[in-house]
Amino acid sequence: MKFLDYSNPDTEKLFLQAYDKYADAIFRFCYLRTLNRQLAEDITQETFIKTWSYLVSGKSIENIRAFLYKVAVNKIIDEKRKKTPVSVDEESISWRVDKTSESENIINKTETNLVLEKINLLEKKYRDLIILRYVDDFSPIEIAEIMDISSNSVSVRLNYAVKKFRELFSGYKKDKK
Repeated sequence: MKFLDYSNPDTEKLFLQAYDKYADAIFRFCYLRTLNRQLAEDITQETFIKTWSYLVSGKSIENIRAFLYKVAVNKIIDEKRKKTPVSVDEESISWRVDKTSESENIINKTETNLVLEKINLLEKKYRDLIILRYVDDFSPIEIAEIMDISSNSVSVRLNYAVKKFRELFSGYKKDKK
């Protein structure tokens, strides 16, 4: 069954529902990778425009979420070719920190800074896998579709990335003693 197919009269309605459901997540995904709010907004908009154009051209989409992320990844790659790479910073994941008591915020901010410090030490391909899996909550199959690699490769690389990430934290614990 096709999720979106331009010949289907409900496609526009389904597309708008997909926009409502995924626009914020696509924006966060783009922002985490560009660290530029305006650029992330532009890429998000371009992602949905390109997706709509794809549908209007008579093609269909089975998994709209994976398709949107794939388009966003390609747009980000295009932008990164124009610029130098940047790392993830605290502001880029501030939406993940709960706004509770001041002492909890301090603890959350400290933990967030530590995670960001360690995640930025990973190679980009491993950092992206961890973000897709554990921040954006994609399954290995969806990540494979987004990154154009096999799901087996995703699983192997993800296991390696998690292992490296844990090693970075085990070094942190030894440093603290």
